[in-house]
Amino acid sequence: MPGEANPFESLQEQVGDAAAYLDVGDDVIERLQHPERVLELNLSVELDDGTVGRFEAYRSEFNGDRGPYKGGIRYHPGVTRDEVKALSGWMAYKCAVVDVPYGGGKGGIVIDPAEYSEAELERITRSFAKELRPFIGEDTDIPAPDVNTGQQEMNWIKDTYETLENTTEPGVVTGKSLNAGGSEGRVEATGRSTMLTAREAFDYIDEDIDGATVAVQGYGNAGHIAAYLLEGLGADVVAVSDSSGAIYREAGFHTRRVKEHKNETGSVTGYENAEQEFSNEELLTLDVDLLVPAALENAIDGDLAHDVKADVIVEAANGPLTPEADEVLAEKDVYVLPDILANAGGVTVSYFEWVQNRQRFYWTEEKVNEELERHIVSAFDDLVEEFEAHDLPNFRTAAYVVAIQRVADAYANNGNWP
Repeated sequence: MPGEANPFESLQEQVGDAAAYLDVGDDVIERLQHPERVLELNLSVELDDGTVGRFEAYRSEFNGDRGPYKGGIRYHPGVTRDEVKALSGWMAYKCAVVDVPYGGGKGGIVIDPAEYSEAELERITRSFAKELRPFIGEDTDIPAPDVNTGQQEMNWIKDTYETLENTTEPGVVTGKSLNAGGSEGRVEATGRSTMLTAREAFDYIDEDIDGATVAVQGYGNAGHIAAYLLEGLGADVVAVSDSSGAIYREAGFHTRRVKEHKNETGSVTGYENAEQEFSNEELLTLDVDLLVPAALENAIDGDLAHDVKADVIVEAANGPLTPEADEVLAEKDVYVLPDILANAGGVTVSYFEWVQNRQRFYWTEEKVNEELERHIVSAFDDLVEEFEAHDLPNFRTAAYVVAIQRVADAYANNGNWP
């Protein structure tokens, strides 16, 4: 069943698969399959009823050869040490694919934020920030939002860090609100890079995205923005889902209205214009031109992949396909555009935010979007060039070949300290 694969083992397998096409030593590859360090914490925080809650938390710093560690912090009951390690590795290679000067990091707290008040979440976040304080900074490790976190949590981390350090350092985190030093275009960035990747993919296979049918699994920030932007290209978003289930309409949805319904009711199900409702798993096997997995990792495993009917898959989520699913889909000639390219808009605009923070000079949304498009299109072209030049089995392997070579080159140029 989906969800059983260990994400860290999936990452290691992906790196190993790409290594076969690289002139990089096995010792270096082994180094690039493991994080440099992992911080494991038990946070003790007073709750509103006066009791003390204990919360497991992690921060993995995977690789810093190309720059400061960079990566989000998620709040989810399913957070594990191996998940955070995997996500930090994917972030390292994601940054390398789009050629921004960062390494990879990731953090998380084992918590369902829906079960806690805003005041409790603030205390939990500030407790985590206090423990992270010796390890983070604008030149060392830069957190950002992820699943169930956003601008507010980043503002709390920034304020905690600046207060304890007695400094002003807006670049210590990204994904902040605009009045705290955030960047225009950051909220839409991941969905926008998903749309740009899909657009370039359809152009590459010489198919028109105008009129293409689309299914989006996961209707959070990345999923609904990708859906809206794809709708803007003329695509028909015929199915969307969240944790409550999936909805379908043959003629396509007005994506913004579905989001308004979700905001009002807490789920996409029950939307009045839907013709059918079914499960998330059924959505993943719809006969559509484009499938966008935008939820959590391991959504499609090897068994489910046999039932996937989409022509193109663009991964808005991190690690939504297992390595076994990749093999099956490659045999079926399904084009899979990997997460480390497709959802790299978030970290790319985070990089822009960090640059603006360092310069204390802020860009317009138009400039942010122009620069993001330039980075994603250039990265797509690099991926295609590698894919065709070495007759690689799929685009994911091509992306890892590009990324690992860049990280390995940085490691070789830096040298190794004993």
